[in-house]
Amino acid sequence: MIVCIAEKPSVARDIARIIGANSSHDGYMEGNGYQVTWTFGHLCTLKEPGDYTQAWKPWALTQLPMVPPRFGIKLIDDNGIKKQFAIIERLMQAADGIVNCGDAGQEGELIQRWVMQKAQATCPVKRLWISSMTDEAIREGFANLKDQADYQPLYLAGLSRAIGDWLLGMNATRLYTLKYGQNRQVLSIGRVQTPTLALIVNRQKEIENFKPEPYWVLATVYRDTTFTATKGKFTSKEEGEKAFATIEGKPFTVTKVEKKEGKEQPPQLYDLTSLQVDCNRKYSYSAEMTLNLIQSLYEKKYTTYPRVDTQYLSDDIYPKCPQTMNGLYQTKFGGVAPYAEFIKPIGGKPLKKSKRVFDTSKVTDHHAIIPTGVIPQNLSDAEQRVFDLVARRFIAVFLPDCKFSTTTILGEVIGEEDKVEFKVTGKEILDPGWRVVMPPKLGGDRGLNEGESDGGSDPQPPNLGGSNAEERTLPTFVKGESGDHKPTLTEKWTIPPPYYNEASLLRAMETAGKFVEDETLRAAMKENGIGRPSSRAGIIETLFKRHYIKRDKKRLIATPTGIELIDLIREELLKSCELTGIWEKKLRDIEHQKYDAKQFIDELKQQVTDIVHEVMTDPSNRRVTVLSDADLKKIKSPKK
Repeated sequence: MIVCIAEKPSVARDIARIIGANSSHDGYMEGNGYQVTWTFGHLCTLKEPGDYTQAWKPWALTQLPMVPPRFGIKLIDDNGIKKQFAIIERLMQAADGIVNCGDAGQEGELIQRWVMQKAQATCPVKRLWISSMTDEAIREGFANLKDQADYQPLYLAGLSRAIGDWLLGMNATRLYTLKYGQNRQVLSIGRVQTPTLALIVNRQKEIENFKPEPYWVLATVYRDTTFTATKGKFTSKEEGEKAFATIEGKPFTVTKVEKKEGKEQPPQLYDLTSLQVDCNRKYSYSAEMTLNLIQSLYEKKYTTYPRVDTQYLSDDIYPKCPQTMNGLYQTKFGGVAPYAEFIKPIGGKPLKKSKRVFDTSKVTDHHAIIPTGVIPQNLSDAEQRVFDLVARRFIAVFLPDCKFSTTTILGEVIGEEDKVEFKVTGKEILDPGWRVVMPPKLGGDRGLNEGESDGGSDPQPPNLGGSNAEERTLPTFVKGESGDHKPTLTEKWTIPPPYYNEASLLRAMETAGKFVEDETLRAAMKENGIGRPSSRAGIIETLFKRHYIKRDKKRLIATPTGIELIDLIREELLKSCELTGIWEKKLRDIEHQKYDAKQFIDELKQQVTDIVHEVMTDPSNRRVTVLSDADLKKIKSPKK
């Protein structure tokens, strides 16, 4: 008998139906030589400190650091889990072979390996590795089962991550709680959550300490068009007034008219982070909510595996794309086919194949998130919105580039002592191309409040196509024409960087705290990001639960507890995004057999030992503010 083990009962039912295991039993299904059972996510976890020795059960500074000589696993203490595990254990010990049908990723590998270890399974194990839950994908996966040994590096990376999080989290949390927590609040410290909190706290301090400075902008209106001085900002009013006086009453002359045509490529397909960013900007969905929605769409077979960090498809997906497109063509919501008009022009012809979309070298375990071609039924409003974004992005990559023209007009006013040059730029869309498929405003609606940007020091200009200011068509100007104009000198003030919202925080986590708007550069930095795409949503939610941060509309605000905790931490290792990003790179390298798992753990053991020594020798008597739920509500939102 072959035992198949899936990560959820719903997934097990789909697999059982395809392979003919149609007879239901308590905790599994059987038939056609198969028994199909399931976990509920994690059934096992790493042992807690008290499981290794009684001395580690009470929290005591004298027992730190806690470094087990060998890490072990145990069943999670839950009656439902214990009952299901007993069924799995019985099936596995009598099995002729096992098929690991866990989610095809690092966490899925770890969940099922631990269960097999705990059940003391000794028979051969195969791996089902699929990127969607469609019937076709399941059949194809079973026809091409992989050897379990092929995924040993993936398991070692997941195990190293779990052990690393245990070593740092267990030791640093006890250390900081006992030393600084007033014996009233657990001060949770984590390999990913603490650098993430540091991002928010450091940005908030930057805003609070920001001192606005005045500057002056010289502009002039000629033929109902505003030209701005190319010299840029004047840092003193006197300097600006001097330039103003130079040009007042003198004629404005057009010196250059330049028109350039350009193209804008479609945006790349979604990975999990970029989907979470767009859902937060457009619909104010939290990262966790978006993850749950896209996971639901995956389990309902409408989209592919969601926990991915690539925006590319492998070349073998290309032949399947016309079938996917046909499914979208037939899709209807409320009796309306929203995608048919966009697909019609490219229907019946070979779809374009771009290296920005199809590149097998950029795909490891899974490809970008795309629709499966299965026509969606009975979606909730929220699921429909997420599916709509994925569907439109998929269609867009096969549509032509957006063509536009950029017109630049240069002019000058010659004064008695000097001349001042001016410039205005206008953009006009000549052929929208892929932009026709974008939902209203998504191209330029940044979903940010109060002039916020994604996280740079200055608000970023909207994309082409997203703002009237960018897409204005200028009047026709002729080089050499001249006439009256109306100059203005406007006082402005520098503004602080924006608070993080979930969209900009996800981007910052992806690039280890660096503000990167360029898609190609951002992709290159992903290896050094903090956390995995699938874990970032949970990390942000943890910061809320710990009362380290709170929401203020879309803004993420650090509480006094969060700020004081980061102020207390002197060890850069605990709060540096770059250092944590290097850890993530090492974990990825373990997965790709470029780094040794034992070396990673040994380094971490030494680092934890050093952190314990440094905190224990802190002579100060500092304490962290403890906040209740009621206290949290009383915290006033920052005015800036």
